[in-house]
Amino acid sequence: MLLAVSVPAEHEAPMYWRREFRGRAEEVRFVRAFAAHLLAGFPALDDVLLVLDELAVNAIQHTRSGADGGRFTVDINMDVAGVIVYLTDQGGAGEPQVRSLAELAEGGRGLLTVDALAATWSWSGTPEGRTIRATFPARG
Repeated sequence: MLLAVSVPAEHEAPMYWRREFRGRAEEVRFVRAFAAHLLAGFPALDDVLLVLDELAVNAIQHTRSGADGGRFTVDINMDVAGVIVYLTDQGGAGEPQVRSLAELAEGGRGLLTVDALAATWSWSGTPEGRTIRATFPARG
């Protein structure tokens, strides 16, 4: 005789999603829609969406991801502690850095926005490809 046992779902099990996007400006809205759908109800959703928007725009404007045929990948991790987003681009000549307020003109606010909204952020990689990571804790 086969017994079926009901096991409650673990509320602390982490969730993980990944999607690749074309390195074109019109894809940025799809990045936001991807995250908004997955993270509906997350308290800091607006901050996550704005950060992903800035990271996607930066990848398209400042890396090889924005060249013909370029791509970038968005990863989203969510667990009881909060959300971590990753954006991996195809690299470029410069390194991601926050500009000082004195250096800002028409542009250059992307990582300043990320720095202001994410609890933490960091990057790793080489000129051939980089990943930027931003964290958003769950609020009580």
